[in-house]
Amino acid sequence: MLDFTSDIVDDAPSSRTTTSAPVDDRALLDAYSNAVIDVTDRVGPAVVRVETGPKVPNGRERGGLGSGIVISPDGLVLTNSHVVGSSKEIRLRDVEGHVGDAQVLGVDPDTDLALLRANGARHLPYAALGNSKTLRRGQLVIAIGNPLGFESTVTAGVVSALGRSIRSVSGRTIEDVIQTDAALNPGNSGGPLVSSNAEVIGINTAIINGAQGICFAVASNTAQFVLSEIIRHGYVRRAYIGVAGQTAPVPRRHAVLAGVENKMGALLMQIEPDGPAAKAGLLPGDVVIRLDGVEINGVDDLIRVLDRDRIGRRLAMDVLRLGRLRAIDIDPIERKKAR
Repeated sequence: MLDFTSDIVDDAPSSRTTTSAPVDDRALLDAYSNAVIDVTDRVGPAVVRVETGPKVPNGRERGGLGSGIVISPDGLVLTNSHVVGSSKEIRLRDVEGHVGDAQVLGVDPDTDLALLRANGARHLPYAALGNSKTLRRGQLVIAIGNPLGFESTVTAGVVSALGRSIRSVSGRTIEDVIQTDAALNPGNSGGPLVSSNAEVIGINTAIINGAQGICFAVASNTAQFVLSEIIRHGYVRRAYIGVAGQTAPVPRRHAVLAGVENKMGALLMQIEPDGPAAKAGLLPGDVVIRLDGVEINGVDDLIRVLDRDRIGRRLAMDVLRLGRLRAIDIDPIERKKAR
């Protein structure tokens, strides 16, 4: 009888060498580098340097510096409203060093966005706005801009968090903000935050001084809304009722007596004479707890509800006055255009 035992043992898995070869991550590093390089090559030419103030500096008016992104071949440029400020002279410098004047089409301090048009420019390199709702935490993002005056600087990181809220320069809350650890510095403001598909998914807006890797960008979907409003009306339309207020707690006994669940509300501090709130009979000291069926747990909620869809509509408002629940009808008007 033939004996095949030795052959079988030799082929058995237990007899094979179990030491695995060291993992070669060069391919992964190359893929990461290639993704960043590809995005930079495609979007980089559409990033411009935004210069404000007089061409010749003087003591009366100081210039500013920021970034912007061209979003159409006819020269529409998105940037931050705090980059533009109130400057009357704005210049755009592209990656090739060409400088041209620009005009402000509209600003929205409430979202820290501004729309410019490059004068006399046509067929410019431009980038497409993506859908920020498709973002996921951990996704690769690239920031391009001019930090501290160093042009065409590229930094990469990940989406750290989604749906953040930060304060704008006007004091209003900017919703649906993207948090990233892609390094930003003064001068990056207004530049694009780009996905690996070379789509602009955010406009870089803020950093936290003293923190490491905590930076924010206004989501591209918010930018799309602001862009469409500015093109149609020259500004972003929002409702206005003529009050000044602050977030305040609702005393538990008042909530129980009124039969409401609110722990917080919008306490009205001032009422504008002849404004919608004054005409509706609102008084200083009233606490707004519901507007148009939406629960109000603070001033931010009240501001958020007063959007363009509620301009000219009669809205039902519930307020607490001296601990008692009152129903009031109010007619918001369109807020005046910001200067």
